[in-house]
Amino acid sequence: MPVTAAERMSPPIPLAELIDATGAQIIGELDPGTAFRWIERNSREVLSGDLFIAVEGEVHDGHTFVADAAARGATAALVRAGWATEQGDPPLPLIGVPEPVQALQQLAEARRSCLEIGVVGVTGSLGKTSTKEIIGAVLGTRFETYRSPGNMNSEIGLPLSILEIGPEAEMAVLEMGGAYAMGEVALLAQIAKPQVGVVTNVHPIHLERMGTIEAIAETKRELPGSLEATGFAVLNGDDRRVRAMADHTAATVLTYGSTDANTIWFSDLKTFGNEGVSFDLHGLWPSRRISLPLAGAHAAELVMSALLTGHAFGLGLDEMLEPLGDRNVQIRLLPLPGPHGSRMIDDTYNASAPSMLSALRVLKETPAQRRIAVLGGMRELGSETDTQHRVVGEAVARSADALFTFGDLALKLADAAREAATVDGSRVSVQSFREDQREDLTAALLSELTEGDLVLLKGSRGLEMERIVQALIQPSEDSNPSA
Repeated sequence: MPVTAAERMSPPIPLAELIDATGAQIIGELDPGTAFRWIERNSREVLSGDLFIAVEGEVHDGHTFVADAAARGATAALVRAGWATEQGDPPLPLIGVPEPVQALQQLAEARRSCLEIGVVGVTGSLGKTSTKEIIGAVLGTRFETYRSPGNMNSEIGLPLSILEIGPEAEMAVLEMGGAYAMGEVALLAQIAKPQVGVVTNVHPIHLERMGTIEAIAETKRELPGSLEATGFAVLNGDDRRVRAMADHTAATVLTYGSTDANTIWFSDLKTFGNEGVSFDLHGLWPSRRISLPLAGAHAAELVMSALLTGHAFGLGLDEMLEPLGDRNVQIRLLPLPGPHGSRMIDDTYNASAPSMLSALRVLKETPAQRRIAVLGGMRELGSETDTQHRVVGEAVARSADALFTFGDLALKLADAAREAATVDGSRVSVQSFREDQREDLTAALLSELTEGDLVLLKGSRGLEMERIVQALIQPSEDSNPSA
């Protein structure tokens, strides 16, 4: 979960460090010894002692919120120099630079160059955050390890993450890039300077921005391409586009997957719903059976990417497996108590067709009196929108007894589920709700769910379906419930 402004405990950011890194000019009175508590881009989150950064986005220009930031206690504002010179009597000192976001990146790059730590960069279409968390848990067995919060993987989020790294850190695991533009991952790698780069997969996510899956692969390839010869590229060998990245890096290549063509591989994978997985692990170590309480078939890939990363830093297999015995290291498919004795699987973090299918498999394999899927639409699929929703809808008909959809895009999913149920004789009831009917959907679920039900909730992040989970969650004496 993202760290709130009040919870943030980060190293201070001296004004002198900012000026040295960016050549910024100060307009107004500001003590040379000033150190900022944090750099905040949302004026509503500003706390006393913060430096407000005016970010010019597609919808809003942060310069229009400088006065609001001042009223909330900002010490100064990092702004475009041209704008600063036009302000007659600014409400707080201004720090002028050619472009505020670029200045933030320069500051982070300078800070990173002073950190004597190991850095792991993680990119891919799917599973970046889950992979980051599993790798962080593995490295944390031996090293003081920082993990970038939430999905702070953008040209703004990653620099802020680096500024958040404390002096005690020995390792940092950073998520890199959502495949929004060519050169994005290369820029982030230049700032973070990772010694290990992990690429999870390439899927048709963000097609509306990137156009083709080949373009997406090219952006992800920038991470292994940025590594030095002393580094390690950890690649998903089962994904042909990722495996091909081995030809575009100077680093040592370590691959994982389901065949012996990889550095390490798994066989005889068995899944047990929300109870976990087991598989045989082969490759670098003597073959052995691994059983872990991590839900979903994708857990095998998460684990293997983390094992190779830990191996790159000299960790042994047993010490790496130890923290993976804790179900809480996985951020997806979280078991929670539901209303009226029901159980929930919270997978609302985000959604794509592969992750939807994986979650539906967990739903199908977990014992329950009745299985219910609450699914939102999948965004940024471009020309693949109809096809991907159809595939998921057909899977719902094979996995659930009831389907509740949320949002306009999910109507395609609902139609596919009805059609598939008609063809194969499945009995799946379907109800659909618009995005402005969140409270109606919640009320319907509260009325519908009963003891013995198992309900999966999943959708694109923009739908904020975690709000539905919070409305449904029931107090439980068991602090670590299992579905």
